[in-house]
Amino acid sequence: MKTLDRPRASTPRSLYRALALAEMATWTLLILGMVLKYAVALGDWPVQVAGMVHGIVFVSYAVTAALVGVNQRWPLARIATAVATAVVPYATYPFDRRLERRGHLEGAWRREPTEDPRDHTLSSRALRMLLAHPVALGAGMVVAVAAIVSALLVVGPPTQWGR
Repeated sequence: MKTLDRPRASTPRSLYRALALAEMATWTLLILGMVLKYAVALGDWPVQVAGMVHGIVFVSYAVTAALVGVNQRWPLARIATAVATAVVPYATYPFDRRLERRGHLEGAWRREPTEDPRDHTLSSRALRMLLAHPVALGAGMVVAVAAIVSALLVVGPPTQWGR
């Protein structure tokens, strides 16, 4: 009987890329929803559905950018820039490619400390603790995304902010 190879664990690059592509795809859904609403007059539902999907993926991308950024030892400005690219339609993938060209997505998940002083910060220790429990990390990310999306639903759509 042939044994099956175990699947390779996700890398920071593969997780980040998957969310960057998903974020771009949901921009397409949102734009299509607006076309269906305004050009085809199907009502609000296409934008509401696509907007919810896009919002969930946007927040997931932001949480992933933070997780990958801590793992890759990005400065806070790079993490913020990664999140900001999700606000501009189709900007996440070109930014992902730029990060890759510059080597900012190289390497595996940092599960063990090294001699690097940055490995002894609170955020690096917390990252290693989370990476030691991937199921709990995944569940925690789902809960964090759900909590953020729920809070944003309470606040209302950005067009309503400040009214």
